[in-house]
Amino acid sequence: MNLHDWIDELSDVLDLEAEIDEALVLDLARTVAHTVERPAAPVTAYMLGLAAGAAGAGPEQTEALAARAQRLAEGWDRPADAPDPDDVDEEIPDDSLVDHTSDRFED
Repeated sequence: MNLHDWIDELSDVLDLEAEIDEALVLDLARTVAHTVERPAAPVTAYMLGLAAGAAGAGPEQTEALAARAQRLAEGWDRPADAPDPDDVDEEIPDDSLVDHTSDRFED
């Protein structure tokens, strides 16, 4: 079985009547996997499909959506192991010697 066979069978199972430009999706997924991080590739492909479906996009509109995602991925400057800039690395005080037995906590 090859990719085209898989796409045909999957389209039948999912009741899809759409033409798939697999090269477009694979190129986008490859770029995302290498510039963002690997798990972002299938998520991006899924989100492209959601966006195309929600817009009722034809092939040209889908290509335009993919191009926007491709540009975002190509300009991505945050490696997967980079810390989140929203995370604050403030020192947490050590209160292990403080007696908290009478502390009351609200639910």
